[in-house]
Amino acid sequence: MSIVLILPAHAVTVGTTTLPANEAGGAVTLFYPTADAGRPERRGDLTVMLAPDAPPAPGAGRLVAISHGSGGGPWVHTALAQALVEAGFTVALPWHRGDNWTDPGRPGPESWKQRPAEVSLAIDRVAADPRFAALRLDRVGAFGMSAGGHTMLSLAGGAWSPERFRAHCEQHLAEDFPACVGLATRLTGGLLDGLKQWVAQRVLNWKFGGDAAPQAHRDPRIAAIVAGVPAAADFDLATLRRPPVPLGLITAAGDRWLAPRFHSDPLRAACETCELLADLPGAGHGALLAPAPSASQLGRTECDLLCDPPGYDRPAMTALWIGRTVSFFRQHLLDGP
Repeated sequence: MSIVLILPAHAVTVGTTTLPANEAGGAVTLFYPTADAGRPERRGDLTVMLAPDAPPAPGAGRLVAISHGSGGGPWVHTALAQALVEAGFTVALPWHRGDNWTDPGRPGPESWKQRPAEVSLAIDRVAADPRFAALRLDRVGAFGMSAGGHTMLSLAGGAWSPERFRAHCEQHLAEDFPACVGLATRLTGGLLDGLKQWVAQRVLNWKFGGDAAPQAHRDPRIAAIVAGVPAAADFDLATLRRPPVPLGLITAAGDRWLAPRFHSDPLRAACETCELLADLPGAGHGALLAPAPSASQLGRTECDLLCDPPGYDRPAMTALWIGRTVSFFRQHLLDGP
């Protein structure tokens, strides 16, 4: 079953614009409240009233940044952006260089090193745009899923390293193969699986071995964070025991890309102050893509990892996690200190 959300006539129209890439970083797509009339546009299974390049309305005066997953981009987060705009927020979504659907060549630790700074740069670019001068950027929210969830854990004070990633994969390569290798190949139970693992580990050792410098990034403007199905196996979990800002988590027990026992489960056990916003029953890794790409747009391996498992109630669960995410940001950005 697909989810189709249509804004009622009285709801806030979603303005949208894109700040082009420049020498400092990639493009930044913005969604925001506007008083202008919009036109209905389709984004996958989602219909939304959009007003391209319309002037922003004041809204709630607060910004939420979204970090897309590996190979992602803005449209798979349209449902969340729409709900945030309806609540008065402006939303900024940076295109992560080397790891988006138009530029997918450098996923994994190479991208993870630069992603948190790209979120900070997106906030800087919004601050410099006179159209958004009414925003108060002393308390910004941030959301990310998958690789974007990894970005969120960095912004929440977590420290990781490429060497920790390599060591995790050396120990658990067969059990966590998609997290270590991505979409390049897959284990099938066949005679070539041993060779695939040998080659994969050689590449991981060559690319990331010895790079043990802790990677960390803090932006004092970011005051509330939500990490969805995050890549977490390479973090020193002691650094995430008590994050300095509120950290909400969304998990999926049926995640086949980032096996929960290596990623979300240890994180939940280690983080004493994290708030579990939703543990989605029957959900796979792609549950937070809303609208989700259709199966016809994905290759076999991609669909195995991202398509909804049989019986997953996408409309109900999407409404649940989006509602709780918006409430989390309202609580900590609008009603907090």
